[in-house]
Parts: sequence; C-alpha cells; structure tokens
Amino acid sequence: MNSGQELIIEAGRTERHYWADIWRYRELFFFLVWRDILVKYKQTAVGIGWSVIRPFLTMLIFTFIFGKLANLPSAGVAYPLLVFSALLPWQFFASAVSGISGSLVGNSNLLSKVYFPRLIVPMSVLIVSLVDFLISLVILSGIMLWYKTAPDARIIVVPAFMLLGMTSSFGLGLWMAALNVKI
Repeated sequence: MNSGQELIIEAGRTERHYWADIWRYRELFFFLVWRDILVKYKQTAVGIGWSVIRPFLTMLIFTFIFGKLANLPSAGVAYPLLVFSALLPWQFFASAVSGISGSLVGNSNLLSKVYFPRLIVPMSVLIVSLVDFLISLVILSGIMLWYKTAPDARIIVVPAFMLLGMTSSFGLGLWMAALNVKI
C-alpha cells in the first residue's frame, strides 16, 4: 500500500471491498507463502526431503499392510502405485486443513498489529500445502515410470479434482480456524 493512501475502517466498508483489499495486499500474501515455504524446507534438518520421505514411507507401510498382509486386490495395478496415488489427495487435504485451522492462532501477533484481509493467512497455508502436493506429484511420476504405467484419458479431470480438494480443505480449514480462535 502506498504511504499516501489512507485506510479508513468503518462498518460495512470491509465487506464491500474485501476482494479488492485481498488484491491490494497480494505482496503480503506472496511474502507469507515464501516465509512458510522457507520455514518448512530450509530451516529443518531434513528440508525438502521430508516432502519426499513422508508419503513414500506411508506408501511402503500401506503396501505392506494392505497388499501383503491383508492381500487386498489392486485390479491389476501395481499396489505401491495404487496406494501412492490414493495417498496424495488425502495428504494434501489433511495437511491443508490442519495448517489452515491453526494459521490464525499461529499468526495472532501479526493479526493484532496491523490491518490486512484476514483470509490472506489461511490462503498462504493452502498454497504451501499445494507445493507439498506438487512435490509428491513428481514422485508419483517417478513411480509411474518405474512400473511402466502411463495415465489414461482421465488425467484431464485431475485439475478439477484438485480445485475441489482445495476449496473443500479451505472451507473446512476456515471453519476449524474459527473454532480454534473461539476456543
């Protein structure tokens, strides 16, 4: 925001101009996303490897339990590929909902100091979860190459499915964030 602009907060104004305010504070949004990505990947001992290790180990455990011990059918698809492709949307949804639900309380010091649209904080957490998903999608591509499996024509619905997953996790996460703030 330019220093020459004056922001007047009055009743009813914020609802009318909320989306314009989100656009006006887009630099803050990008900064929060960048900050969360740096904290998640750069300041940990494992770094970006955690986004690779977590779904991969989960896939190995599920493959052993459900594929070997329970001997569940996989309809001719390699069981690790089946498990990993099912884990990706779930891990995205779970990490997005848990991250969004704690985002307002976790950033309460920022929220109480200065005005900006409060949706920016949970939206930045959603994008960080999406980055995790995209990293895991690269791993899925590697697993598909390993098992010499190519996606069929149904791959075109993946963006719509991801949009549905993003909106669902964002809505549920916002609801949980409101409960988290109240409690």
